[in-house]
Amino acid sequence: EVGHALAAQLLPYAERVHKLTVVPRGRAAGFMMPLAEDRLHYTRAALEDRIAVALAGRAAEEVFFGEVTTGAQNDFEQATNLARRMVTAWGMSERVGKVALTQDDWGLPQYGNEVARQVDEEVSTLLETQHQRVLSLLNAHQAEAHRLVSALIQHETLSGADFSTVLAGGQV
Repeated sequence: EVGHALAAQLLPYAERVHKLTVVPRGRAAGFMMPLAEDRLHYTRAALEDRIAVALAGRAAEEVFFGEVTTGAQNDFEQATNLARRMVTAWGMSERVGKVALTQDDWGLPQYGNEVARQVDEEVSTLLETQHQRVLSLLNAHQAEAHRLVSALIQHETLSGADFSTVLAGGQV
């Protein structure tokens, strides 16, 4: 969860941390709640930051544990769905073009195999680019991550203000 929170706080267009907790809820081992903004439209940069934040949990496993778990399944689903909408619905792809690609009533694409291959490649490129970006970010901010983990071990839950204080080197 610290990976998600660091990415949310440090990426320029991401939604900032409202709450961070390691208290399990349902199938989640903890969660980072963003300070949701009431937006009607998102820029490409903001969507890329959202993908990076979603992928930051897996990236944190790689950086801090040197291996990965199955815990990032929902994060991958969110990131993949967002990347696919960028390519197929919002015309945010140089490779596929400025088009909205549709599906029929059964969810089957209304475009050919070549376009489907291009969509898959573009989605993959978007995901990999943001994964590498967030890996670099987390590697550069390992000291901050360790401070945040220590604060969470002690307090279990941090407000957005507490999170910012610890991130800046302060105490809660």
